[in-house]
Amino acid sequence: MTPTLLTQTNGRNGRAMQLPFGEKRDGPLFNQSILSVKQFSRDDLEHIFAVADEMRMMVERVGSFDLLKGKVLAVLFYEPSTRTSSSFIAAIQRLGGSIIPINEVKYSSVAKGESLPDTIRTLEAYADVIVLRHPETGAAALAAKYARKPIINAGDGIGEHPTQALLDLFTILEERGKIDGATVTMLGDLKYGRTVHSLARLLSLYNVKLNSVSPELLQMPRELIDELNAHNIPQFETTSLDDVLSETDVLYVTRVQKERFANLDEYEAVKNSYVITPEILSRAKQNMVLMHPLPRVGEISEAVDGDPRAAYFRQVEYGMYVRMALLAMVLGKA
Repeated sequence: MTPTLLTQTNGRNGRAMQLPFGEKRDGPLFNQSILSVKQFSRDDLEHIFAVADEMRMMVERVGSFDLLKGKVLAVLFYEPSTRTSSSFIAAIQRLGGSIIPINEVKYSSVAKGESLPDTIRTLEAYADVIVLRHPETGAAALAAKYARKPIINAGDGIGEHPTQALLDLFTILEERGKIDGATVTMLGDLKYGRTVHSLARLLSLYNVKLNSVSPELLQMPRELIDELNAHNIPQFETTSLDDVLSETDVLYVTRVQKERFANLDEYEAVKNSYVITPEILSRAKQNMVLMHPLPRVGEISEAVDGDPRAAYFRQVEYGMYVRMALLAMVLGKA
């Protein structure tokens, strides 16, 4: 089917412009749930990033457009969120759609004991796609089992956070111009950090080297290391950033997640293990990319924010474009 071009008026000059989007019901993600980065091929990623780049250009030109007019997104978050929730809300609104926001499940029927499958089957009666964050690993897959509409995993416990990984990879591409050839150092909580788990799996599709820097208590899970070895990804583990800083092209910093610790004494022992300061950056590559999924709680000094290598707030913006692309693709409009 030949896509129908949509017409959008540019408010700045009054001229009509054609958007390169239309019905795409045979697209690679149409009507699919997004549950894990394992479902993506390198070709899929290139397609997603191409659409995300188009979304970025359209937002810069016209701000918003009616590509998803009439579509409804349900945002169902069982855990607190600022960036992911706001990013999806901004994405659907930029595309002309509407939202059902449920960010405090204690004010919903969940507080009455409603099961996740029942909540999902209720919301899909109103919405075209559901974004879910849940504290239990595997919750998104369970939701998708009972859903007729697409489910987008916005984080399931210590499992995965696929849309964060996609925006992280897009950030590397935008900041460096390419992904292949990069030495990526992941720093901080690598045991519980679902963002690093998902990003590492996506990076395994490229020609990269991965360094893991963490306290011994928070090392990368052995099964993930074995998985990366199966993809022939060179890896190096250490407890000292100094061992790998000079060779690092991308430094991906994570916070130590207090909420994942059953023993708070263990959290207190490791929470300030690494802090990125201007002095540390003075020893890094001048074109290194400094990333963080946010929120930060002290692991990157605010004195670093003005450094051009600090990409974490640009990373947030890239995330909106990636999620715009995913919504359009899942709903058959890209």
